[in-house]
Amino acid sequence: IFPRHYLVAVRSQEEQYYSEQHSSLINKAYQTLLNPLSRGLYLLELKGVEPAQETDSEADSEFLSEIMEINEKLAEPKNEDTLEDIETLLKVKQEELTKEVTAAFERDDLQEAKKLLGKMKYFANLEDKLKKKKIPS
Repeated sequence: IFPRHYLVAVRSQEEQYYSEQHSSLINKAYQTLLNPLSRGLYLLELKGVEPAQETDSEADSEFLSEIMEINEKLAEPKNEDTLEDIETLLKVKQEELTKEVTAAFERDDLQEAKKLLGKMKYFANLEDKLKKKKIPS
């Protein structure tokens, strides 16, 4: 027979472990739902639609030209005014795409949502590059 305090300690360790696991899952879910891109990708997954891959060639040439142009500006020597302009542009583009994705999901147009989320990924990558560029070296 085990002493009572031993059983309580073991149970309390198990409860702590499960509490930590659930807390971690809740935090991950919150972060997923907080970000429009990850939220949209999750909704596609729930509907059984594979998200757009980087290799999907659905992006139109005008869009890809815009992405290349922004990439080229980011590759230029650091200029605060240019970086602020790019940051504003990316924010506006992401807000527009978020509205369009929301409308596509409301219409249950999953292929359009998939296409728009693919575009959002490109802009998210540009946002990451911009953040790295803004970090003082």
